[in-house]
Amino acid sequence: MKSPEFETIPVKGPQETSANCFICGVNNPAGVKARFYELENGEAAAVFSVPETHNGYPGRVHGGVTGAILDELVGRSITSLEPGTWGVTVELNVRYRKPIPTETPLSARGRVSLNEKRRFRGTGELYLPDGTVAATCEGTYVKLPLERIASETGGDPHSLAEEGWMKRNFTDDPEVIRFPRMK
Repeated sequence: MKSPEFETIPVKGPQETSANCFICGVNNPAGVKARFYELENGEAAAVFSVPETHNGYPGRVHGGVTGAILDELVGRSITSLEPGTWGVTVELNVRYRKPIPTETPLSARGRVSLNEKRRFRGTGELYLPDGTVAATCEGTYVKLPLERIASETGGDPHSLAEEGWMKRNFTDDPEVIRFPRMK
């Protein structure tokens, strides 16, 4: 099989993360701690390594965790086009193509494929280190501001900053991310 051709995409900057989210929460001891970025080409990206505690079988990431990572990534992809807007999942379809190893540096990229007034559709891919596509997804999302998402579930929208929801810069944040070239 032919190796994929890669492209290097500049990172525009980090996206906001939470202190306690299962996927992006920097203080969640049981979390994945994925880092999310806006790319210069309008896509969103994630870099992460899934801990062995989230395996489905020894050494393999649980399919539900894979789906959750892709869901969060595509739900965040709208913020590049509409800052302050986030996606709340209506429907998500995930296709699992290859086993995904735990404790391995992984990446994913997502984008908006159809942008309407109140909702959007998006797609995403999760990549193995050699550029192989391990999982893909497509989903439909309702657009909402973060404050409304928090208040609709009984949270205090004014406490988002107190709960650690903010943009974080890490010393090892990438300036570019390398992905297989899209066909």
